Amino acid sequence: MAKWADGTVLVAAVAVTPASVTVKAGIMTGEVTELKVMERVEQGSNRVVSPAKLTGTLRLKNTSANQTVRLVTGKILYIGAQGQPIELEASRNEPVVKFTTYGNERLDPGQDGTQSLDVEFPAEALKAKKLKEIRLELAYIPSPYREESINFTVSIGAGK
Repeated sequence: MAKWADGTVLVAAVAVTPASVTVKAGIMTGEVTELKVMERVEQGSNRVVSPAKLTGTLRLKNTSANQTVRLVTGKILYIGAQGQPIELEASRNEPVVKFTTYGNERLDPGQDGTQSLDVEFPAEALKAKKLKEIRLELAYIPSPYREESINFTVSIGAGK
């Protein structure tokens, strides 16, 4: 039988991130909202049970009047106080946003979309005054958008 000896797990929401970040990339605009960093730490031993993760909501809008956008990927960069990127620990995954949900990967002119964020957050950035900013790099493919219509006449004649 397993016993928990002072094994209470604390979930800490770290307030090192702003509540929202505005995004502007070419013909794309948007906002990252509801940003939170969560890390689970074992009380007493201070052992990290679940490494820090950044969660939030990414809202994007295609501001072009004549181009469709196919969203490929997004990459989160954590920038330190000295202006240099803060790297993740070697065992953790790169903070990438994938637009794989059907319909979320394409935005027609004027259309907007929402994508959930759930990416790794570097332990180094949790330290006081280490994180200066969070950047989102978007990779997308613009293509001409044309809406066409065709008109044709249908005759309904009397059958013989």
